Amino acid sequence: MAGRPASLSAREEGFVSRSSPRPPLLSLLLTVCGKPGPAGSLWVPRGDAAAAAGLRPAVGRRSPGASSVQPVPDRSERTATPGGNLRSFAYITIKDRTPQILTKAIDTLHRHKSEFFEKHGERGVEAEKKAISLLSKLRNELQTDKPIVPLVEKFVDTDIWNQYLEYQQSLLNESDGKPRWFYSPWLFVECYMYRRLHEAIIQSPPIDDFDVFKESKDQNFFESQESVIALCTHLQALASAVEGLDENQLKNEFFKLLQISLWGNRCDLSLSGGETSSQKTNIINSLEDLKPFILVNDLERLWSLLTKCKKTREKVPVTRVDIVLDNSGFELVTDLVLADFLLSSKLATEIHFYGKMIPWFVSDTTVRDFNWLIEQVKRSDHKWMSKCGTDWENYIKTGRWVYHDHIFWTLPHEFCAMSQVAPDLYAELQKAHLILFKGDLNYRKLTGDRKWEFTVPFHQALSGFHPAPLCSIRTLKAEVQVGLQPGQGERLAASEPGWLTCGKYGIFQFDGPL
Repeated sequence: MAGRPASLSAREEGFVSRSSPRPPLLSLLLTVCGKPGPAGSLWVPRGDAAAAAGLRPAVGRRSPGASSVQPVPDRSERTATPGGNLRSFAYITIKDRTPQILTKAIDTLHRHKSEFFEKHGERGVEAEKKAISLLSKLRNELQTDKPIVPLVEKFVDTDIWNQYLEYQQSLLNESDGKPRWFYSPWLFVECYMYRRLHEAIIQSPPIDDFDVFKESKDQNFFESQESVIALCTHLQALASAVEGLDENQLKNEFFKLLQISLWGNRCDLSLSGGETSSQKTNIINSLEDLKPFILVNDLERLWSLLTKCKKTREKVPVTRVDIVLDNSGFELVTDLVLADFLLSSKLATEIHFYGKMIPWFVSDTTVRDFNWLIEQVKRSDHKWMSKCGTDWENYIKTGRWVYHDHIFWTLPHEFCAMSQVAPDLYAELQKAHLILFKGDLNYRKLTGDRKWEFTVPFHQALSGFHPAPLCSIRTLKAEVQVGLQPGQGERLAASEPGWLTCGKYGIFQFDGPL
């Protein structure tokens, strides 16, 4: 297919068009990210990963400046499919966790039946029944490994999703039939499940704006109140003393708040199948004990970059840090506390946040979650917590904090396709001096969710995605990790087989010039 690459035009709230042109994805996806064909084998829920994608055991990657394809005969280029290993995290996710999440969504709809009736009368009750029926059908398709079907309800991203499904179909041998849940790339099917869940809701007006995950996200925040109060109290004490801190003290506080943001990433409701995942202890007191579990620590590089920007502030008055958010609830509080400190310490002059346009992976932050949480903090009876909420609201009003959303964040594409699929978003990220990518899903999309060798450099695994200096801040909850020292991954695997997925370990992984 020929033509101009897909682009999602801008809209004021978050650079998203509600009527995007049909993109030539079949040709585009075969060429982006510098990889031929399907760009390597991925994690697949069930069955041989390479066979599932119609690949040779060894696939190619273009060498820089080379016109020929070089073979890559190792772990690195194979992609996660849920059934590639019946003990894999991908398989467990699709077999157990996703049906559990769908069941919880169905239960949530059922419990709100009376609310729907009060608001909408019989139309609300019929809509609830329809949504439950569609979600039950989706759960059955997943559990019985039915073919993955196109989306039917018109939405801003429907055409792009369906063309991506065509792309997945194009990777299969003719005898393989259609893509199926347990024999397709894990990243694709997991994203597809959440997109189908959203489709079931938008097909059921007048409850088509209902967030089935809202209660869980709100509960996570309320159950973390003591930790939130401790964090807000610490931040206000720091704000009053920040002008008097010497450079080394400022650096230590910067590192401390980054570590708090890292360990806040443990509060992930998609990992717990939607069950409670709150922070009930004061995380500040645990930082020293947690340091040995940071496998890649590039904090010094972050400090060097931002202090360099601060020292050249007269020449370049703006230092912009972008934060691509992950979970709402306690983790979002840790991100906002970090963002507040970046302003008060003058390490940054403006912060841009990126969230999801639709409910996603149970606990991912939407604009409603962002605004709701700030309002809850502001309304708190606790003095310092309320002060934080007031300050954060003012940052938004004065433009020092800016919230964006974009439909690309809920597409199945890895980030190396962003410059082609969503050039407006890529151009926006290029304005940042530093981009912080929070969480596991962002890491999977940064690295293409491939079975890289543990020692492959992070820069290489990004496959050409370099809009600005960036850092992944993530606790490990998926079977992909790059940039480790020789033997580091093997030693961890020998002593703790579940180290890649238990959320016990974390990274600060930086890419970019200083």
